[in-house]
Amino acid sequence: MKVILLKDVKGQGKKGELKEVSEGYANNFLLPQKLAAPANESSVKMLDQQKKAEQRKKDQDKADAEAIGQKLGEITVELTAKSGKDGRLFGAISNKQVAEEVEKQFKLKLDKRKIQMEDPIRTLGVTEVAVKLHPEVSAKLKIHVSEDK
Repeated sequence: MKVILLKDVKGQGKKGELKEVSEGYANNFLLPQKLAAPANESSVKMLDQQKKAEQRKKDQDKADAEAIGQKLGEITVELTAKSGKDGRLFGAISNKQVAEEVEKQFKLKLDKRKIQMEDPIRTLGVTEVAVKLHPEVSAKLKIHVSEDK
């Protein structure tokens, strides 16, 4: 019997898959537990439409991330901080501060977790950091730290 899985079923497959299972397994376990639905023409068409809609959404998310990445590559974020004589900062600049400045200066909403900094910025000058916008899209962001007067 062909069924469409409505939830992940251990040993059978993931949600949304079309599976061939024994009739007893389907009638006695999968269907009463609402883990699967019988696969008829209308449900198969609906499943195809859902998969196409998901793919369109994924493509749109990737295109949006690429557009934001393009903008990030062209801008330089200006930050000021207090520093000592040798150009070392008192404290450090974190990815949270960078995300807030990007939003304030360029009106781009950027999640601080997407800004990948191994260590906070502790020196004056220009620093380049990676921003992971999408699993397949990364961008470089320039951060210019100048001395606070």
